[in-house]
Amino acid sequence: MSIARYLLAPWWVAQLATGAKSFKDNPLIGSHALNARGLHVARVKLAHRMAWARRRRLAALMTADDRAAFDRDGFLIRREALPSAEFAALRDAVFAHPAPAREMVQGDTVTRRIALDPAFLAAVPQMRALLRQPLWAGAIRYAGSFDAEPLAYIQTILARRYDAEPDPQTALHADTFHPTVKAWLFLTDVDEEDGPFRYVPGSHRLSPGRLAFERETSLKAPGGTDHLSARGSFRVEEDRLEALGLPPAKSFATPANTLVVADTFGFHARQRATRPSTRVEIWAYGRRNPFLPWTGLDWTGISGIAERRIPLLWKSRDVLERLVGQPWRSVGIKTPRDP
Repeated sequence: MSIARYLLAPWWVAQLATGAKSFKDNPLIGSHALNARGLHVARVKLAHRMAWARRRRLAALMTADDRAAFDRDGFLIRREALPSAEFAALRDAVFAHPAPAREMVQGDTVTRRIALDPAFLAAVPQMRALLRQPLWAGAIRYAGSFDAEPLAYIQTILARRYDAEPDPQTALHADTFHPTVKAWLFLTDVDEEDGPFRYVPGSHRLSPGRLAFERETSLKAPGGTDHLSARGSFRVEEDRLEALGLPPAKSFATPANTLVVADTFGFHARQRATRPSTRVEIWAYGRRNPFLPWTGLDWTGISGIAERRIPLLWKSRDVLERLVGQPWRSVGIKTPRDP
């Protein structure tokens, strides 16, 4: 074991300059002694300083009003994001197209994803138009602080499908230690009973309270009972928000054709549904090395490569399942609204 630790030491050191976040998998990231001396807080501060510098260079991608709202709150919500006829054509085409699907079960909830691969984009040309739409593309790039093509899926949330513990996504959390982006264009209405998006406004900013929380949690995470916090996705209790200088979380019931773009360093969650429900959304996710000084140079986002990334990632994890695990199980050909 000591030989293995010696051989892996350069890898662990190199990971400090990346988005690596697990306090369990890297003994330097999870070191109580180093974090007591400020290692985790230093990574957080540097990553955020660089993200805001990149955002300043991408400011022209958003309107001044949208940018101000995002900078203040950590999210942007735009109802009637697309013209009604354009949205209806996109929604109907997505709902009608069967495609290879994968599903993951977390607690009482099933999440289904369909990749926007070359076959899907050829069958649903309205989707390619959305990915190039200025509001969609610009807000995602600004929020993520990179001029990079996100991974995008058709995502279906089938809530309250099992008699089980709540979906862990219903607990307020940050995805990682640095600014990242997730986006949702809802193709169906999401009522309060269906488990809408929740966010703590302003929690994406590095206030003194948030930095104190980051330091405190970095010292507890490696040996704590919350395995998701130990993996670097810190959970926060609702009753701690006021002490951190933060307001209560807001929930956003959203009609179809609402776009939400959020910095998921901010505390967020999916409210737990109170009834079995099915919601369908176009979901995008972007995360790059937070310590890159440039905004672009995203070779994986080149047309011809970008749309093949998700199938390649799924197949790679299928092959390497014994080593890295594979939570996404193939469920054959489905449409987004299949039961």
